Amino acid sequence: METFTNVLLVTANVGSLFNNVDEIQSGWLEELYKTVRKYKPQFIGLHFQEVGGKDYMVNMDKAESFFCNIESSEEMKEFDRTCIYVDTQFQAEDSFTALGSMYFIHKTLKNIYHYDFNVKDFKAVVGQTKYVGSLDGVATVEKEKFPKNFWPDFKWSRKGYMRTRWLIHNQGLDLVNIHLFHDASNLIALNSSPSIYSANRKNALKYVINRLLDSRYTAMPFFLFGDFNFRLDTRTLVQFLTIEADVVKDVKDSNYEVERITFEERDNDRQMLLQIEEKLFEYVHQAVFREDNGRALLKYDKEVTPFLDAVREEDITFPPSYPYSEDHHKPRQYMNTRCPAWCDRILMSPTANDFINRRDYDGEGVFYNTIGPNVCMGDHKPVFLSFSLKTNNH
Repeated sequence: METFTNVLLVTANVGSLFNNVDEIQSGWLEELYKTVRKYKPQFIGLHFQEVGGKDYMVNMDKAESFFCNIESSEEMKEFDRTCIYVDTQFQAEDSFTALGSMYFIHKTLKNIYHYDFNVKDFKAVVGQTKYVGSLDGVATVEKEKFPKNFWPDFKWSRKGYMRTRWLIHNQGLDLVNIHLFHDASNLIALNSSPSIYSANRKNALKYVINRLLDSRYTAMPFFLFGDFNFRLDTRTLVQFLTIEADVVKDVKDSNYEVERITFEERDNDRQMLLQIEEKLFEYVHQAVFREDNGRALLKYDKEVTPFLDAVREEDITFPPSYPYSEDHHKPRQYMNTRCPAWCDRILMSPTANDFINRRDYDGEGVFYNTIGPNVCMGDHKPVFLSFSLKTNNH
């Protein structure tokens, strides 16, 4: 007999939540709980990146109490089983990813198992399972930091992936938390199309997808959700935004390296239209990123395209998820540090896509959106996917 399980998947880069915890955190949590109340999931997967933030050595305790807050909250009391995996072991530089994954199972969901990667078999999920610290030797999670040679010219950072495997009413699923490399310099990103950073992300994503499909474990349908750091193709986007402008380049005296590029409007008293530095992307008509949810810019979002044989994604109908102002009075404002982009995504294998119930006979649908569009959620808006999973009772 076919059954349906309501699923809520959320990805959230929480790197900016721990510097000004008191200002942002309670509003952030309330928006999460609102989403849970609205969609009434039986299974929740929360994938966090940058746990502890940039100052993780100082703030890791705050991060751990943030997870405890969610776990023990009144809002989650109907979920009687939890599995929590948080990599906080920053002392182990060669393996630290700052990834955290939390899974909640509602008391109405009876038939659920998770996978032991050591014995290669499923075990029933019972009670509360919680691993915070080093995840080495934890049999129900597979975690890997990307090899150093993935980012040949850049500082090695907390990037990698973490996989768990589930059996929900006899339907197997891999849930993979992922964090890919960011654009270190807006000026370098402007040099080529696609940028060197985009090429690095492509290599890492190919590595993860190949890993999910290889023969070490039987391949399963998968949901891959995290901070992919996908960026709009900077070079072609800037050409589009500055078609009526003249370019002025400022170079450093010492080595003639360009340190600022300014685009000035030709016929408007040479007003500045766009200014770009290593960590500045100041475009005067910022509203273009919000109008109609940034739809006019989706054609510059090209980083998923090479993988369309391996992954699917629901249509994006929300504005770019990054980089929002961390001023809690300006929840819809983008910072002028980076070009806004859809960094935070939920991708799935074609097989997983086939198990999403799209027969809309009971008003249930598929919803892909941001959490907290009108509330300060830090520099990333969390992104969620709510759907009903078709499963078999036999």
